[in-house]
Amino acid sequence: MSEHKLILVKRRTRLEELVVRYNTVQQAQFYIERLGADFSDYMEEDRRYRLSVQQAQQQLSQLGRVQTIDREHVPNFIFGEQDIVVVVGQDGLVANTLKYVTEQPLIGVNPDPMRWDGVLLPFTVEDLSFIVPDVIRKQRTLKEVTLAKVELNDGQYLYGVNDLFIGRKTHVSARYEVRLGTSTEQQSSSGIIVSTGMGSTGWFKSVLAGATGIVGSAAWQNMNSEAEVAIASASIHGSRQDLNHFNWDAPYLYFSVREPFPSRTTAANLVFGQIHSKQPLHIVSQMPEDGVIFSDGVEQDFLEFNSGVEAIIGLAEKRGRLVV
Repeated sequence: MSEHKLILVKRRTRLEELVVRYNTVQQAQFYIERLGADFSDYMEEDRRYRLSVQQAQQQLSQLGRVQTIDREHVPNFIFGEQDIVVVVGQDGLVANTLKYVTEQPLIGVNPDPMRWDGVLLPFTVEDLSFIVPDVIRKQRTLKEVTLAKVELNDGQYLYGVNDLFIGRKTHVSARYEVRLGTSTEQQSSSGIIVSTGMGSTGWFKSVLAGATGIVGSAAWQNMNSEAEVAIASASIHGSRQDLNHFNWDAPYLYFSVREPFPSRTTAANLVFGQIHSKQPLHIVSQMPEDGVIFSDGVEQDFLEFNSGVEAIIGLAEKRGRLVV
């Protein structure tokens, strides 16, 4: 097994983040308790997570060479072809790691099953002793995950496992030109969300829930019978359910425009659609400053998207591979 390097990815706990901010555990405790919160919960979460990481390191060291890296170093880390990646969760850490690997299998480990649901964390630390050997022998099922990719006309690019956001850093409206197929439109909005199948039950789901709720409520105001209301409700609910559950490996993405504003110079017709290999989404920024594109909720890792820059969004050339 020595040719396989085992990459263990971990993150800071909430307590560690507080210590970075307030310098000591005592000062962090004073701040939290002054707000009336339970500091012992931070302490217990930190203890359990550190213990899980330590146990994972011990188990993996018996199976091969182990290299432990922190979350903030993942974007610049070069993964080897034979590496096996082990992520000690939460779900967000799995997603943020997955977009930086290529063909390496990724194992999601739940450090605290009583605390975290872990949709992307099917395993516990104790499972590593037999999961990793199975992966090395290629006896475990790998679930492929479609990724999104945005490429700028200046050569920069970014991957998204759950979603991409295109808009402004602040709550100021984003201005841009959007093109899908033969349709082109000038828009002003709160930004555009592009979702993968894996991300369809996250941010994308909340956008759809809000939009369909508004449409449904407005339609019901003009209906005259309970039967009409029931038919409309079932239709709206069914359509939303279909979109909320498209597969992780689906060969397409969906985009949705948040709060589009129609005016004399902007429209709100091209606000939702499917992106696939023959139909990418083109967006040209008209924002003089603070235009950004980031993925999976990580605002610190972004591409600048200011006036004149064009973004082409489509399916990534690579796919994620999760061990199940």
